[in-house]
Amino acid sequence: MKRTTLWASALLAIALTQQIGTAQAQEKTVMVGGAPMYPSKNIVENAVNSKDHTTLVAAVKAAGLVETLSSAGPFTVFAPTNAAFDMLPKGTVETLVKPENKAKLTNILTYHVVAGNHPAEELWALTKKGKGKASLTTVAGEKLTLWTKGDKLYVRDAKGNDALVSISNVKQSNGVIHVIDKVLMP
Repeated sequence: MKRTTLWASALLAIALTQQIGTAQAQEKTVMVGGAPMYPSKNIVENAVNSKDHTTLVAAVKAAGLVETLSSAGPFTVFAPTNAAFDMLPKGTVETLVKPENKAKLTNILTYHVVAGNHPAEELWALTKKGKGKASLTTVAGEKLTLWTKGDKLYVRDAKGNDALVSISNVKQSNGVIHVIDKVLMP
C-alpha cells in the first residue's frame, strides 16, 4: 500500500512538473540577456534571469525595491542594461549601492518606472499624437520625454540624455519592460 502511494505521488509530481513546463513553453516569451522572459512571471522573477541586467537587479536589491517590483503593479520599467551602467563615470554604481546612498539610488531607479502598463504601441501613439514627442511621469514624480526617429523609440531624461529602446514589450505579469541602452538621470 505504501509503495503504491509513493508511486502515485511521484507520478503526480512528474505530471505537475510537465504541465508547468508545458504551460511556460506555450507562453509567448521574449529573449532578454539570453533568457526567456515569461509573461506569467513578475518583473523581478524575470529580470534576475537576464545576464544583461545583473547590475540593475543588484541595484534594485540595494534600494530595497524587490518587494515593490514584485507586487501587482502594473508598472512600465525602462530597464538599462549592464552596458548602460558601464557608461556611467567610474565608481558611480559602487557608490550608489552603498547603504548611505539608498535614497539617491531609489530616486534614480524609480525614475525608470512609470505606473501602469504602457506597451510600445501606446508609446508610439502618444508620440504621434504629440507631433513626435510625449511625456510620462515616473513614480519618482519626474518627467520622461518620449520621441521617435524613423522606426526607433527614445526616452529622454531630465538632463537631456537619450536612451534607445532596444527591446520593447517584454510582457510581465505585473506590467511591461522596455530595455534601454542608457541609464536615465532625474
